Amino acid sequence: MSIVLRHTSQIGDGGLREVRELLDRAFGGDFGDEDFEHALGGMHVLVREGGELVAHGSVVQRRVLHRGRALRTGYVEAVAVRADRRRRGLGGQVMAGLEGVIERAYVLGALSASDAGARLYAGRGWAVWGGQIGALSPAGPVRLAGEEGSTYVWFPPGGVLGDPAGRLDFDWRDGDVL
Repeated sequence: MSIVLRHTSQIGDGGLREVRELLDRAFGGDFGDEDFEHALGGMHVLVREGGELVAHGSVVQRRVLHRGRALRTGYVEAVAVRADRRRRGLGGQVMAGLEGVIERAYVLGALSASDAGARLYAGRGWAVWGGQIGALSPAGPVRLAGEEGSTYVWFPPGGVLGDPAGRLDFDWRDGDVL
């Protein structure tokens, strides 16, 4: 097994097609073009067994407004493990690599968890954000009540946030905002 950390620019077109195919299969066809776009431009953890891609995750920079401060946030995207390789610790290995990036480059980690992924994140010390979730839309701030309860945060060792129950407003992006 090999585990590598690469920036999107280092993966190449063939590698990105391979990542997209893994994500399409892992999410049962419920991973759209905008979802894939959200996973690009940052660092990727790629896990291979026998030369085949079996797990992936990425972390991209987002700005999150909290109490008047724009926080440099490592946002986790596109965490997936091939169906026949699940429950073997590969998701944890992907997250460990992503958390290393967050620890070295960001003041906060964040992600939006599916029901299936929530246990993985909670088991690694990620916690559901207790306050409101919003986005800085082109029309101004909007509340995203549907993201409350599924938005998880992680503080790198030594990281502190003044009011862990305040509102988080994420930067806007096309498609699903979070």
